[in-house]
Amino acid sequence: MIIKNKHFAEERQIFLCTEGELNNMGRSKRRKSKKIWLIPLAILLLLVLGIGGYAFSLYNNAKNTVNNKMHDPVDSIDLNETKKKIKASKSLNILLMGVDARGADKGRSDALMVLTLNPKTDSMQIVSIPRDTRVEIAGRGTQDKINHAYAFGGADMAVNTVENFLDVDMDYYVSMNMEGMEELVDQLGGITVENDIEWQDKKYHFTKGTTELDGDKAMHFVRMRKQDPNGDFGRTTRQRKVIQGIIDKGASIGSVTKFDGMIDILGNNMATNMDFDDMKKLFSDYKNTRKKTENYQMEGTGTNIGGVYYMQVDDAEIQKVHSMIKDMKE
Repeated sequence: MIIKNKHFAEERQIFLCTEGELNNMGRSKRRKSKKIWLIPLAILLLLVLGIGGYAFSLYNNAKNTVNNKMHDPVDSIDLNETKKKIKASKSLNILLMGVDARGADKGRSDALMVLTLNPKTDSMQIVSIPRDTRVEIAGRGTQDKINHAYAFGGADMAVNTVENFLDVDMDYYVSMNMEGMEELVDQLGGITVENDIEWQDKKYHFTKGTTELDGDKAMHFVRMRKQDPNGDFGRTTRQRKVIQGIIDKGASIGSVTKFDGMIDILGNNMATNMDFDDMKKLFSDYKNTRKKTENYQMEGTGTNIGGVYYMQVDDAEIQKVHSMIKDMKE
């Protein structure tokens, strides 16, 4: 659920450190660069994994966390083929899922995006799929909301369902429990966002303009939908504002001491079929894809079937998105 993004202000550059680079870290100076904008979820990985230049212990913690806690392959993606692609710096499709799991509830993928990276053209494309989109759930043969695929069969069924729906192959997936975002905000001591509309829920009153958020308030901020005239589209905007706030706060030099805690939080809330070496390759060889970013949200018509609301996406729209993704990879 992504809309056209604004480039972030210039910020301090975050570096990914390898063991060989640690000898020079004492002489390294902070440099300026454009804020790296991948997308929600992927950008959080970059934030955590890009801090190795500060301490060897953080590098090792990040590596162990990714390989031992986050790494979770799925049958629907052939990692051998993916590794060949990333080694040759070919275009990649990455399915990104924001999972709203609470307590014992497995959760649904309420934020669902296909990120395509093309290093040859230094460009990326983000296609957002509305969570209520009515599709055939892979492996079940039934029509349901696309975000239910994750609830029925986890990341594997969600990947399979999106691949079948759009007739494209995924190379990686990244999923994050949105509850982890609340912990990240609190770990940073709160964040600041710009709020576009005034509204109030049962707990908070949100005014227009600069707004300070702790973890709990941030979750209320991103979950509201019914009072937003743009519905899910508006909620996606607020989700991205929170991500931007996390990056703005997390990239500051004053947050260095909090990175270890952030790594642990992500280890408890994020899953991906990438291993640490894949991530290093991705962030070194694909980082310039941020230079040109295109964002698109799939369109459809709201409908009620059996008392349940769905987003009905017609064949022409599906074919359009299929072509957008395929053309981006060529």
